[in-house]
Amino acid sequence: MSDFLAGLCVAVLPVLALGVWLGRRTARAKSLAGLGTPVEHATFETLHTASLAAPPLRAGLTEETARKSARKLRSLLGTDALCLTDREQVLVWDGDGAHHRSEIMERLAGPLDSGRGEAFALTCDRLDCSVRWAVVAPLTVDDRVHGALVACAPRESAVLVRAAGEVARWVSVQLELADLDRSRTRLIEAEIKALRAQISPHFIFNSLAVIASFVRTDPERARELLLEFADFTRYSFRRHGDFTTLADELHAIDHYLALVRARFGERLSVTLQIAPEVLPVALPFLCLQPLVENAVKHGLEGKAVSSGKCHIQITAQDAGAEALVVIEDDGAGMDPGLLRRILAREASPSGGIGLSNVDDRLRQVYGDDHGLVIETAVGAGMKITVRLPKYQPGVHSAGRLTRE
Repeated sequence: MSDFLAGLCVAVLPVLALGVWLGRRTARAKSLAGLGTPVEHATFETLHTASLAAPPLRAGLTEETARKSARKLRSLLGTDALCLTDREQVLVWDGDGAHHRSEIMERLAGPLDSGRGEAFALTCDRLDCSVRWAVVAPLTVDDRVHGALVACAPRESAVLVRAAGEVARWVSVQLELADLDRSRTRLIEAEIKALRAQISPHFIFNSLAVIASFVRTDPERARELLLEFADFTRYSFRRHGDFTTLADELHAIDHYLALVRARFGERLSVTLQIAPEVLPVALPFLCLQPLVENAVKHGLEGKAVSSGKCHIQITAQDAGAEALVVIEDDGAGMDPGLLRRILAREASPSGGIGLSNVDDRLRQVYGDDHGLVIETAVGAGMKITVRLPKYQPGVHSAGRLTRE
């Protein structure tokens, strides 16, 4: 859906550039001789102006985003004044005639209810006022009117009516993308909550049981494990940020493995090979820990039980523009057909949703070509590879998910 909308933006803007505004842009572009045709300059200037207006609107329609984008939108239309409104008030007025705010809001009831544009003469007794006519173009997202773009001019103009409608449709696309971004963020938050819900019943109970078993026989060991448990749960249930660093995620995994080794003893061995240069790489929060938990769970079942031991290897390597993380166990493995159903959420293995959760979030953040790569077969263990781009727009370990 977002790809379609992005394509729609590209499709609409050339129409704006080559149609309504071409005359005004072409006149200005003549001074840029030798750098391309006037039409090319007009197109470039319009696209550039629109690109500057887009980022604020991608955060939704508020007073702040309206203020940041209004000047650029007015430049696109070449009008004396422009205002953006929500359903209750004028969010920003850019240009002449700000005293018309109340009149504009009084006339918006019809367009906001119907979703249809309207043009009307403004009432004004000020001789120095340059705006006498207004064009209202509703801003609509998913068939719901969020507000309006209002362009004001000295006189009636059929060209301005069409231009305002085109710009309003482009603004509506940006607002729809903002809605999709918010929905995407809410989905990721829900996925993280689901992971936390998965961790809490099994892991907390088992860890506390292990710690309790050491209280009388080895109090110092019990104290150390209690600190490991506190550090891991503090990280897992933190309430800020959708992203973390590879260093922090691996640190949490180390706390987790300390508790698991206390439970299983010599049955479980773990090898870590981590390249220091990839430690600062940002990645989705709780992205690797569920994969290690999966390796522990399946590594200590089936084949591992018969042999008595399981080995897990975790590597993180520098691979140019990416960090390559591999989690491998020599345990029971899984039927590839069952694995495909799990990743498609058509089947749910006992113990939770870790693999499909992580796979979905990686694809949401980095694209479909960055989903989990899993090699497994019954009795052959499992190898999971994760490719993490070192830089991805919107991925920052200290902040929340955004789209640039």
